[in-house]
Order: sequence, then C-alpha cells, then structure tokens
Amino acid sequence: MDQDWTPVVIQKTTKQKVAGMSSAHAVAAQKMAGVMATEKKHGAAENKSAHNAGGAGMKKLEESTETFKHATVNQTLSKTITQARLAKKLTQKELATAINEKPQIIQEYESGKAIPNPQ
Repeated sequence: MDQDWTPVVIQKTTKQKVAGMSSAHAVAAQKMAGVMATEKKHGAAENKSAHNAGGAGMKKLEESTETFKHATVNQTLSKTITQARLAKKLTQKELATAINEKPQIIQEYESGKAIPNPQ
C-alpha cells in the first residue's frame, strides 16, 4: 500500500500567543499585529430621541393652541342620576350592584368626572 502524506503546519493562534498577557495588553498586541481593527461609528449607542430636542413634530406640538380634554358627562345627567338614586333610597354601592357595575363608576358619574363609554 502506498500512502500519500501531505505536510501539515500547525501554528499558534493569536489567542495562544497572548495568553500570558492581560486583556488590555492582548488587545494592544492584536491591534499591532494587524489581527484586530477598531473603527469609530458615529452616532452609535446613542438614544437619538432623547438627544433630539427639536424636530418637526415637537415644533408643531409647541405651536398648537388646541386644548385636549376628554369629554365628561353633562352636569345635568350627574344630578339626575343622584336624584333618582336618592329617590329610591339606594346607596352608590347598592345602585352599582343593581346595574352590575362598580361603585367607583357610579361615584364618577355622580361627580361629573366620568368619561362616557358609548358601548
């Protein structure tokens, strides 16, 4: 039998060459050997939305004169609910139980702070 042998060259890796060094020295040695390269990326690792204090959206929002407010229930509705509840001699909790709602909702409607949900 005839075997065809090819030569194999084993070399130490860069990691093995710098194993005795500290990590900072190892990185420096790798950079000097041309094995490792670093490059600065502009704008990397920045929160652009936090640093961008302007922008078209902010300017438009600042110049807006509109006031945004949720529509709450009418004051006459609040008084009507309260009067009807008191005429039947019910507490807010009893009325809430009767209509299968939370007592907090009844309190919000009677105080005029409720935001109507048209479902």
